[in-house]
Amino acid sequence: MDAGTAGGGILRIALDVPLRRLFDYLPPAHAGGAAPGRRVRVPFGRQRLLGVVLESAPCSEIEPGKLKQAVLLEEPPVLDAAALELLRWSADYYHHPIGEVIAAALPRAIRQGAPLAALETRWRATDAGHAGLGGSELARAPRQRALLGLLAQHPDGLSEEGLDAASPGWRAAARALEQRRFVRRLEQPIAASAAPLPASSVPAAVASTAQAGETESPELSAAQAEAVQRIRASFGQFTPWLLQGVTGSGKTEVYLRLAAEVLGRGQRVLVLVPEIGLTPQLLERFRARLRCPLAVLHSGLSDQERLAAWRAAFGAQAGVVIGTRSAVFAPVPQLGLIVVDEEHDASFKQHDGGFRYSARDLAVRRAQRAGVPIVLGSATPSLETLHNAETHRYQRAWLPYRAREAAPPRLALVDLRAHPARNGLSTPVVQAIERHLAADGQVLVFLNRRGYAPTLLCTACGWVAPCGACDARLTVHQAAQRLRCHHCGADAPLPARCPQCGFALKPVGQGTERIAEALAELFPQAALVRLDRDVVRHREDLQSAITQIRCGAARILIGTQMVTKGHDFPNMTLVAVLNADQGLFSSDFRAPERLAQTIVQVAGRAGRGSRAGEVLIQTEFPDHPLLAHLLAEGYEGFARTALAERAEACWPPFSRLAAVRDSATSAPEALQFLSEARQIAGRPARVKLLGPVPAAMAKRAGRYHAQLLLESPERAALHSFLDAWLPRLEQLPSARRVRWALDVDPLELF
Repeated sequence: MDAGTAGGGILRIALDVPLRRLFDYLPPAHAGGAAPGRRVRVPFGRQRLLGVVLESAPCSEIEPGKLKQAVLLEEPPVLDAAALELLRWSADYYHHPIGEVIAAALPRAIRQGAPLAALETRWRATDAGHAGLGGSELARAPRQRALLGLLAQHPDGLSEEGLDAASPGWRAAARALEQRRFVRRLEQPIAASAAPLPASSVPAAVASTAQAGETESPELSAAQAEAVQRIRASFGQFTPWLLQGVTGSGKTEVYLRLAAEVLGRGQRVLVLVPEIGLTPQLLERFRARLRCPLAVLHSGLSDQERLAAWRAAFGAQAGVVIGTRSAVFAPVPQLGLIVVDEEHDASFKQHDGGFRYSARDLAVRRAQRAGVPIVLGSATPSLETLHNAETHRYQRAWLPYRAREAAPPRLALVDLRAHPARNGLSTPVVQAIERHLAADGQVLVFLNRRGYAPTLLCTACGWVAPCGACDARLTVHQAAQRLRCHHCGADAPLPARCPQCGFALKPVGQGTERIAEALAELFPQAALVRLDRDVVRHREDLQSAITQIRCGAARILIGTQMVTKGHDFPNMTLVAVLNADQGLFSSDFRAPERLAQTIVQVAGRAGRGSRAGEVLIQTEFPDHPLLAHLLAEGYEGFARTALAERAEACWPPFSRLAAVRDSATSAPEALQFLSEARQIAGRPARVKLLGPVPAAMAKRAGRYHAQLLLESPERAALHSFLDAWLPRLEQLPSARRVRWALDVDPLELF
């Protein structure tokens, strides 16, 4: 039964725990400031946790004597009303505990109680110190007396940085004065206008553009000018825009013009990018052109760097906030524009662990609630976004031509049935590389498979090096003399002989390491660099490789998916795609879309300067419809066909999906939970349950994985079913024996 409280109210608090509920606590004795969004410390079992007040209630279902009291942190709300609305909507839409959703939106330091504003230590003279200046107590301590006199001249005290400048070596004297109680030190927030910004770096946590390099704005093409004008006309109201432009058409310049205008109106800009480490040129251009501080947020930052960037955004120091997926929750006061660059990129979806969300979709929701335009930019928009544009939910702006009148690259297929590859390279590709290098061009070789070879085979007995923890083969890493699993991280020495029969072993297939070796043998005079996760371990590694390509020191670039995103290499004249057949026959209905996007994006690296570009695509299936549409009609032609196929099959965007995935220590346990989940679902109206089925790779990292897929033609029907079904799912005894999670709008299917 509900029980009232003597204090006249109950605080309902979100805690970072995996429970779909709020927790009731008594307000502090002086709870006038216990507004939603404020942080509190509360007892929780044997722990003390930091939570966020979401609402208040007149009474609680918990007996008054069992309610415990919250302690407010002395500060303004960490989340304003708009942020709270976005987070609550996110928790409802993705059916995830609100406490974990809020935790995902805040830096670790803020979740642990760090102050919202940066603090500085200031030293100040006390009343006793002022009196001591007139006495004789410091007559034999001239350094102490000089320091006390300096502090007495500054009623607000001096910071430690100020003391370093005014009185080097002051610390010993300050400690002595503190013991006499002539001075005291205080921790206080740094004023937003005075808070120092870290020096610029690529990428940095927070960067000022005082040392701008590129300041001149290039002349806009007619299409760019029209896009800017149309989007500018929607300022001050929610309008979702698809900015669709071929690779190299100048989408970034449109972003810059719009951002500059928003800043001129006294508002701020949020820019989301798929991977901050892969788009250094975007950051450089924003820093050079926009005369305001930038706050940059991404997972590669240390906790302190992330905290500094978040504070710069929260304190309204940063005019532009640029970040990866989690930056969609960044505090941006006076928000005027949101940009999502490369909106099709799967990196915007949180796939694993905890709160699974789409940053792109939440950005659209945030723009809607803020009443501001959002620009979704891509040369290869997702089919969902294209469908929204075709049904006029989104406005579309076109950039059909490359900037600086650069011609589109010429695409051609290399039939591997007629031109067998040696070490992964066909004769036409080798000849083309030779031709472009002789003409002083640069070459990009794309293979989305790292390592030396994907398989280690015994040609005598047929043994293949397996991963003991996964249903996968170990990848050969020749330079490191290791076998590694790219799914679970298992690592073992590279054997010299077959452990089964003692015969010699042979690496089968190609990875980027093997392709680099082959190219080094074929073109020993051409310096090459490799871009994949094996060689790029730090920001500096990526920047070094890009610098070598841009300055011409390296002539050949070999890389995986890393090379497709956001890079502008003006002298790159040839792109060779070595394995275009991955995804042509996948069971995942999204695989053709991803393959088409990858081919178009990597092809777009060629011919971005004044010289014509050429793209060669190696394939054993040159007659495949996907490749035929890409060559004949470009991405638009492929997308029309793919959308028609999706409509016929009732796949997204013509239906809504959710997936319940689990893992267990045995395959029967994984399937048992999902089977029971399906059984209690009954026969819901307008919702179809498919499965359960084991994952395509059932065993991964020592656990067995399975999936139950839910499909509905109506979003409301699917979410209504999930609201009623999930609480019953949590009560199943088998739910405690597995690890399970719900993924709404999944991008990847088993």
